[in-house]
Amino acid sequence: MADHDEHIIWHAHLVTRAGREARHGHKGAVLWFTGLSGSGKSTVAGALEQALHQRGVSTYLLDGDNVRHGLCRDLGFSDSDRKENIRRVGEVAKLMVDAGLIVLTAFISPHREERQMVRTMLGVECFIEVYVDTPLAICESRDPKGLYKKARSGELKNFTGIDSIYEAPLAPEIHLDGQQLVTILTLQLLDLLHKHDIISS
Repeated sequence: MADHDEHIIWHAHLVTRAGREARHGHKGAVLWFTGLSGSGKSTVAGALEQALHQRGVSTYLLDGDNVRHGLCRDLGFSDSDRKENIRRVGEVAKLMVDAGLIVLTAFISPHREERQMVRTMLGVECFIEVYVDTPLAICESRDPKGLYKKARSGELKNFTGIDSIYEAPLAPEIHLDGQQLVTILTLQLLDLLHKHDIISS
């Protein structure tokens, strides 16, 4: 394996990230949504993507369930598999940022170490941690997939928030109250992107 690795070289190309960003009219960045299942991560990320799309911003939304249909279909939900799931998503997001896109990811990503791994991978200048903070009781009352019910009955093991830990971010770039209206949260995120000079309109 080592001999093979010695022959793998990163190739620089004539079209750069800066050139792609100039074409798009905005910077590339990743908004990493994290929170419990049912916290509203996917809903808020989807609303933000729609708002950005309407403004002519080039985006892509990486959703946890969608990724597990293809890129990560071979992975389960053990700690090691979850870490590999996040690593792969981080690598894909990195490529998309290099393409000049604003990438929105909606993953529970329960461990601080894994989120820090992605932050390091991408660079602090383009990684925005978005903590969708919704009380467990509210998430459980929503339970759109019936997962909490299965976890409480013991049918579903290693479920985050029930029998598997969730480590809340200590210093996210933005801390959202998941009980607020999606429209309000979307405006807060748009304001953040302006303040970070990622979008201009």
